[in-house]
This record gives sequence, structure tokens and C-alpha cells, in this order.
Amino acid sequence: MVSDFNLNSEIRDNNVVIYTSGYINNLGGQKIIAEFNLHHQNGINNFILNLAESKVVNSIGISFLIEIIEKLNDSEGKLIFTNLDPSVDKTFTIMGLFHYAEKAENVDEAISKSK
Repeated sequence: MVSDFNLNSEIRDNNVVIYTSGYINNLGGQKIIAEFNLHHQNGINNFILNLAESKVVNSIGISFLIEIIEKLNDSEGKLIFTNLDPSVDKTFTIMGLFHYAEKAENVDEAISKSK
């Protein structure tokens, strides 16, 4: 399964919202980390990762997401996943990611949770 990976981001109510599209593997994870670091080094600690267009995340991609969670926990920040495909939601639940990050149905709900 090969799918181009793209992302874009915006700042909404002091949250960085990252929208992904495609398979989150090594390349996708690296792009997410680069975007995260760009904003985190400027002092933003609340991140929302909208995975509506990413239906598959492999173990390497998850390792990059764990790195983000660790950095945010160190800086008292927050990561909220939104628009999760049921299989991705189940994988994240099994791996325990929601003990350290949150999930919301959509970006608007995530912004409300981040306040």
C-alpha cells in the first residue's frame, strides 16, 4: 500500500491543527515531527492531529507520534487526535496512546477540550 503523504497546518485558538493525508509511515512520521518541532520550539504546547485523511498508521509512524507525546508531556502540553478511522482508533487504544493523549470527534471538539 503506497500513498503519498501530505500535511498542512493552521493555528486556531492557540492550538496547532495538523491535517494529514495519506499513510503515516516513516516519511509521514518525519513530516509530522518536523511540523510539530517548528511550532513547539516557538512555545506552542497544544496540538491537534486531524487524521481524517489518514486511514493507516504503521508502527514506525506511531513511534513518531509517541515522540511528540513525550515532548508535550515534558512541557505540560497536550495532543488531541481527531477524526480517527475505527482501525486507527483501535490500534491507538491497544497501544495505550490515549493514556497520554486525548481524542475528539472533530477539530472543533478538540479545541473545546484544549481550553
